[in-house]
This record gives sequence, C-alpha cells and structure tokens, in this order.
Amino acid sequence: MPSIEKTLLQQLQTNLLAIISLIVALSSLSYNTWRNEQTEANRNQRTAAFEMIHKLNELQEITFYLHYDKDINNKGNPRRGWITLLTIKDLAQIMQDPIPEQAKNLGFAWQESWESLENDKLSLDRVTNEIDLLRHTSLNVLATLK
Repeated sequence: MPSIEKTLLQQLQTNLLAIISLIVALSSLSYNTWRNEQTEANRNQRTAAFEMIHKLNELQEITFYLHYDKDINNKGNPRRGWITLLTIKDLAQIMQDPIPEQAKNLGFAWQESWESLENDKLSLDRVTNEIDLLRHTSLNVLATLK
C-alpha cells in the first residue's frame, strides 16, 4: 500500500501544473459566462429604458394635446394614447421591479382618466403624475446599470 500512495503523490506533483491550469481555465470560463449574461441583461435594460422614456414622452405629448389644445382628432387622439400605453406596458415586462407595477398603475390611471382628460385637471394630474413616476424610475434604472 505505501507504494501506491507514493505513486499517487508523485503523480499529483508531476501533474500539479496541469491541475492548476484546469482550475484557472474553468473558473475563467465560469466568470466570462456570468459576465456576458450580466452584460446582455444590462444592455436589454438600457435599451428598454431609453425606449420607455421615449414612449412616456409621447404619451405626455398626447395627454397635453388632448387637455390643453382639445385636439382629440389628431395629436391628442386617445387611440394613439392607448397604443403608446400598450408599448410602455410591453417594455415594462422586460425591466426590473418596480417598473412593471408602475406601468400597470399608469395603465389604470389612463383607463380611468382618458375620457375626461380633455376637460378635467384632476385627470390630467393623475396621468401626468404616473408618467413622471415611471420616467423617474426608468432614469434611476439607467443610472444604476454598470
């Protein structure tokens, strides 16, 4: 038995460099894979956040045209608001919390307010506040990405 142990010890010493190289290679591969996944997730968040901000500004514009200019047939058309809102809600699904929940809240605010936006300041404030909250949160997400 002592000769087998000596042989294993000798083999370990002989192959120590190969074993260390294998450990370094596996750990490097693991880190690289994790880093690539993290980078892709950040890229998706960044792209979605920029597009979200763009669509929020579009919804804000529609809201203002509807309320202040009473332009219900063109730039303030509520159907354009619904389409923009649907895009916002879709984008929110790939973003981190609390954005999906805030997008739902914006949807509820729009649903309850779009018919009275033309004349009701409280409806305007409700929709605008939800837009501002979602915009602010999206900007915070952008600021925290690495």
